[in-house]
Amino acid sequence: MILDPNLLTQLAPLDLKARTIVEGFISGLHRSPYHGFSVEFAEHRPYNQGDDFKHIDWKVYGKSERFYVKRYEAETNLRAHVVLDVSSSMYFKHFADWSKLRYSILYAASLIYMMHRQRDACGLVLFDKEISNYFPPKSSYSHVRMLFGQLEQYLDNEKSRSFEQRVSASANALHDLAENLRRRSLVVILTDLFENVESHDKLISSLRHLRHQKHEVLLFNVLEHKSERDLDFPDGKFIFEDMETGSELEVIPAQVKEDYKKKVKEYTHQFRIACSEAGVDFEEIDTQSPFELALLAYLNKRKRLN
Repeated sequence: MILDPNLLTQLAPLDLKARTIVEGFISGLHRSPYHGFSVEFAEHRPYNQGDDFKHIDWKVYGKSERFYVKRYEAETNLRAHVVLDVSSSMYFKHFADWSKLRYSILYAASLIYMMHRQRDACGLVLFDKEISNYFPPKSSYSHVRMLFGQLEQYLDNEKSRSFEQRVSASANALHDLAENLRRRSLVVILTDLFENVESHDKLISSLRHLRHQKHEVLLFNVLEHKSERDLDFPDGKFIFEDMETGSELEVIPAQVKEDYKKKVKEYTHQFRIACSEAGVDFEEIDTQSPFELALLAYLNKRKRLN
């Protein structure tokens, strides 16, 4: 199901947006090769020999002719932290309907909604050059509503363009997070990785730190590919502004496009290898693409943790 960005923008509040994304995604799974992931994953698990018959959900059996037992909160002990980059570069958009921040917030809200459906405990971490807000994982509905409220504030700021210049320092924030997370968790990071290449080793070190602390890590690199990956601008001269520092650079994209794409490809390839060696799942998200692939990446990661 491809969701219309304009429709999602009109929907309010954020929990309704998240529900629309997730329910549309689940509906699409029923009609796709990924039908193994279904709406039942949130509420049930397949029947195993030895399970008590009294826990079988006969309504589900009547629809699917398969045995599922009801899952209870005690059976799900996954603790997850959604870690969101809210630095100034995340406010960027050129070709896409949404900025990287708005796209990431809607995706983060969808993850939180999905985690709640699975009775997982979910927390939220917001960072720029340091952790600005930390909300520890809980599984209650009131907690989820509070997380949506926090994300709504950033949506309002993005819409009104009322934001301060905030530099990103992902490595520092992730090192701090690794030091403060006491229980083994799934850490889902949403960031544009807008940092100097010189910070590459520091960032990998922070991811290794999380892994050393026994956390599972899923890193989503959120970018507007057409502009930031492909430098696919019309002919002419452009002034590019660094949204985090305000510095400007005059560029003729056509003159540097091929060299730029080559270097970005090389850097991304090296970073992907480093993540793989560290045991970190690395996924790219294009803000002009639907949420389905990103949600599938999360489900695949969670399935491996069961």
